[in-house]
Amino acid sequence: MYSKAIVQTDDIGDNVNIMEFAVIRAGVRIGNNVIIHPFVVIESGVVIGDNVEIFPGSYIGKVPRGAALARQPQFIKQVTIGENCAIGPNAVVYYDVEIGANTLLGDGASVREQCRIGSDCILSRYVTVNYATTIGNNTKIMDSTHITGKCSIGDNVFISLCVGSTNDNAIGKLGYEETRVVGPTIANGVAVGAGAMLMPAIIIHENAIVGAGSVVTRDVPARAVVMGSPATIRKYVCVD
Repeated sequence: MYSKAIVQTDDIGDNVNIMEFAVIRAGVRIGNNVIIHPFVVIESGVVIGDNVEIFPGSYIGKVPRGAALARQPQFIKQVTIGENCAIGPNAVVYYDVEIGANTLLGDGASVREQCRIGSDCILSRYVTVNYATTIGNNTKIMDSTHITGKCSIGDNVFISLCVGSTNDNAIGKLGYEETRVVGPTIANGVAVGAGAMLMPAIIIHENAIVGAGSVVTRDVPARAVVMGSPATIRKYVCVD
């Protein structure tokens, strides 16, 4: 049935297509109408919902490791991918990740451990989401953006391409401290322009707008439009 693929699980739904050279480990659960393309690797403990498509070269269930890490990764060996999701070519999803329904991970996207991603989201090509980050529903993050560890992003957020974010004002010089190393909080309805840089622990409140290329070093009030380096308030927007 799955010629030239290694399939070690029997927990497979109806009308599932597993293509050549895919590797599916024991303990994986696969829903109905799932397509798994060539050279996909899915580790034990992964649960895949109905109508999911996983494109070539993706790796689902990677163990977070690194001898040089200042932070010791903590995780459980489990991944949940909701129904109707698409996982793009060469995407990497680490253990301890939950992805809601109807969400797209673009080509080469990476999601680290302890991340929770909502439904109806887009994480576009080469987006990287670092550890212990939450992303709400109907949020879109464009190409080559980096979401730092311990970041919180709400619902209906738009983050444009090549946006950066950081979580350590000491730039690694003080080692890792759980309470000090914290990423930005981006509330519901926020829009962030291309090439902006979001500094550690700031809060961008509801429906605010960050202009392209801005460096955000302090909290942004609700409905404020900020621009520049450092970003300053230029006006406020009306939201119905």
